[in-house]
Amino acid sequence: MNEYLTSNRDLWNHWTRINFQSKMYDVPGFKAGKIPLDAIVRAGIGDAAGKTLLHLQCHFGLDTLAWARLGAHVTGVDFSDQAITQARALSAELDLPAQFICCNLYDLPEQLDEKFDIVFTSHGVITWLDDLTGWARIIAKYLKPGGLFFMADAHPTAYIFDDEHTDDLRVRYSYFPKPAPDRFDVQGSYADPANDFRGVEYAWQHSLSEITIALIAAGLRIIEFREYPYLAWKMFPFMTQAADGWWHLPEKFPPFPLMFSLKATAE
Repeated sequence: MNEYLTSNRDLWNHWTRINFQSKMYDVPGFKAGKIPLDAIVRAGIGDAAGKTLLHLQCHFGLDTLAWARLGAHVTGVDFSDQAITQARALSAELDLPAQFICCNLYDLPEQLDEKFDIVFTSHGVITWLDDLTGWARIIAKYLKPGGLFFMADAHPTAYIFDDEHTDDLRVRYSYFPKPAPDRFDVQGSYADPANDFRGVEYAWQHSLSEITIALIAAGLRIIEFREYPYLAWKMFPFMTQAADGWWHLPEKFPPFPLMFSLKATAE
């Protein structure tokens, strides 16, 4: 891995310890039987019982194991060794069968040689990737003919705004990709901003055209694309969470896309 990805891996190792204890992830609730998958993800993938599912960038495996609880035969992949260690421990504790692989996403072919009915990834994943062409090829490689790829993530439009400004939306970042990632000083984690940990994050901006062209070039056929005026997490400090769990902007802002979901199939 290059210096940026190595730094991000170290960050996620720290975040694993923070996030596992956070209210946002609610691990005790999951252990008690809660399914943390949101309505968009559940509807996008549908009934996964009896199907093989590959979860890319799975963190410490909560969503991966949720699919196992729903009857899927799951494999989770993440580059954080702390996250994968925690995922394996949670799998064993709850007796939810799962395979977890620790590696950089682009190196997965060196460790896994299977085909899957479903490849899945969601919420806050795209900006951690420096090469979408390689990412899309990984997805295509692991899908069975007729298999489903589903993703849900923050809309690239949302990432152009300053997420540190406390009362307004101000354009701060490029919509289009740049040669080098943006660098951010981090306190705590997105799940627990008050934590006293401090680190560094590197993030890559990707446009919608870059995302879709990468998938098409890898041989996938996009069959559904949707946009939503809300998010799965609190990106801006002035967002509020509705009863359905989604985070919304104040009504003073006209609606614009904050999140998208996409389905594609392998020919």
